[in-house]
Amino acid sequence: MANQGGGPPPAAQIPTSFGHELRACLRCRLVKTYDQFRESGCENCPFFQMEDDHERVVDCTTPNFTGIISVMDPTRSWAARWLRIGRFVPGCYTLAVSEALPHEMQNICEEERISYVPPKRV
Repeated sequence: MANQGGGPPPAAQIPTSFGHELRACLRCRLVKTYDQFRESGCENCPFFQMEDDHERVVDCTTPNFTGIISVMDPTRSWAARWLRIGRFVPGCYTLAVSEALPHEMQNICEEERISYVPPKRV
C-alpha cells in the first residue's frame, strides 16, 4: 500500500530490546521501550504528546500486557483486523492490555474525537 507521497506507509519504531523495559500504549497497544515513547511518543496517538511530557509516558503506557504481534501491512492483515489495529501504522503491538487509560487521557481522546475502547474485564 502506498501513501500519498508514493512511498510505503510510515511505520512505528520497532522496540530496540525485548526485555522488561517494554511498554504498550493503553489506547492503541503499540509496543516500544520506555525511552522510545519518551523520545518520539506514540505514532498512532500523537495527541497524547508523550515526547513533550514524560509523565504522560507513564500515564498512557503500561508494562503489563500479553503477547506481541508484528504487523507489516495492517490494512491487509486479518490478525490486525481481528485485533482492531487495522488502521494503525505498521509496528509491534500487544494482543491485550489489562489496564484502562486514565480518565484524563480518555477526555483527551473525546476532545480529539478519537475512539477509545477500554480493555475487557475478565
